[in-house]
Amino acid sequence: MNRSLKKLASLGFAVVARLESRFDNAYAMDGIPMSETVSHSKWQTFLYELGNKKGMQVLEIGSREVTGHSNARKHFRDAHYTGFDFYSGNNVDIVGDVHRLSSYFPESEKFDIIYSSACFEHFAMPWLAAVEIAKMLKVGGTLFIETHFSFRAHERPWNFFQFSDMGLKVLFSPALGFECIEVGMSNPIVGRFSALADEYLRYKPIAGLYCHVEYLGKKVREVQSFDWNQVSLPDVVSGTTYPAPK
Repeated sequence: MNRSLKKLASLGFAVVARLESRFDNAYAMDGIPMSETVSHSKWQTFLYELGNKKGMQVLEIGSREVTGHSNARKHFRDAHYTGFDFYSGNNVDIVGDVHRLSSYFPESEKFDIIYSSACFEHFAMPWLAAVEIAKMLKVGGTLFIETHFSFRAHERPWNFFQFSDMGLKVLFSPALGFECIEVGMSNPIVGRFSALADEYLRYKPIAGLYCHVEYLGKKVREVQSFDWNQVSLPDVVSGTTYPAPK
């Protein structure tokens, strides 16, 4: 598609979307928690206010400037900020693999805040990353994770997972020493199956889509020699069950 056609299509989509937006509430679903304190538009301010203090140790996982300039170092200027990423680049202090995060730091080094935005979908083994993050966070420390619940394919081929609110609670459960403070979705999406889908699905609406999911937690205890193979289902599902047959 040439540039003129792309521009025309974009304008057409915008007009149609504006007309269809009158029905957006019909795509909402009950029972899905929405982030408040750490929603997509609020989490940075929350963390800056919490962590920009003398003596605070802050670790950002996935700190490299990819989609724009990072203000993290500026807003954590009174704290000790460390940027960690798979590649070197602007705003990166340590280059490494998050699945081996603790191996890049002295055994005695721990952080008061660890956070990551738009990265967990790119981790091949997020359950291992969760364990490594737990090792590096102080007891009493704050953890914030934002990733995608529904989003386009990007940064392929390393676009591995998408997460629900419950998915993040399972990764950072009491079994790993965490207490969930808030978890929820941000930025609702309106969806439908396209004309290219299987015939029985074409044009059908898809409700309950959200771009972002956020988890805010606190490490409340140290778990020595954590092993996912030793964790039982009730330990991670927060007292919930799969919906019973009707």
